[in-house]
Amino acid sequence: MEKVRKILVHLSKDNAAPQCARFVQSITGHFTGSVDDQATVNCSLENNRFVLCEGSQEGGVPLKRAPFCPIKFLSHSEAASLPPDTLNRGVDVGVAVLLETANQRLLLTRRAATLRIFPNVWVPPGGHVEVDEKMLDAGLRELREETGLKLNPEDISSTRLLGLWESVYPPMLSRGLPQRHHIVTYMLLSSRLTHLQLQSCLRPEPREVSGCVWADVGLVKAIISAVDGEEDSVHLPADLPQYISVMEVSPVGELSESVVPVLVFCNRAPAQGEDVERVSTGTKFALELWLKILEAHCEKT
Repeated sequence: MEKVRKILVHLSKDNAAPQCARFVQSITGHFTGSVDDQATVNCSLENNRFVLCEGSQEGGVPLKRAPFCPIKFLSHSEAASLPPDTLNRGVDVGVAVLLETANQRLLLTRRAATLRIFPNVWVPPGGHVEVDEKMLDAGLRELREETGLKLNPEDISSTRLLGLWESVYPPMLSRGLPQRHHIVTYMLLSSRLTHLQLQSCLRPEPREVSGCVWADVGLVKAIISAVDGEEDSVHLPADLPQYISVMEVSPVGELSESVVPVLVFCNRAPAQGEDVERVSTGTKFALELWLKILEAHCEKT
């Protein structure tokens, strides 16, 4: 048997044996067809394969793609023009950790400007799942490598799979043909510590992270109001300040306090030209799922 070199997405439908997804295959479209952009699926990490199959509304998790997802609109001729090494990549698997503090803040990090993929974009800590690694272990490893936060089991009150996002780079065909194709697994990890307690342990890796912010509910609501691909006005809570306190990361990893205009976090993905500092579309999806959990919890209490 050929040795597995990386974790790839495998698809199953109608109880068929899982098959390795092709790079140019829409994962969401496999379950929804060509129009709808969200499905409910079951997922599992089996023998170094990330297997997706049809799920029920009760026990499944949401899988979503952007309405402008490049794979959704990729023509046969465009797909055929991709380099062989890209066509043969398959669909990679990533994990992102939404670290929720005891006082309901979420840690977002700004990707370093020198990164080839999504530079200067705000995302939760995360990265690839390694061979023989469990999903939670991968998330905790990435959290530690990118931010220096090493959480002990007693610091964690709960973990939860939020949802799956079909991520493609560049994020729109108008900005170039696809180079990377991932399914990102968003995991909610709830800490018993406040953001101030965790802040003292932050040691970001400057080659990957250029800034950190502890986003509260008000900022999250503003972020998700700026829907990528739409031009509606942004809804800023009345009590939200115009500037948000962030921690800047120097090239040698030193932290310094600074501020960023709240409207930067509300920037949308541009259809043309260079990208801008913004929150990624997939992150907005995960933040919206987090808000729904908070609202459901408030209704129960």
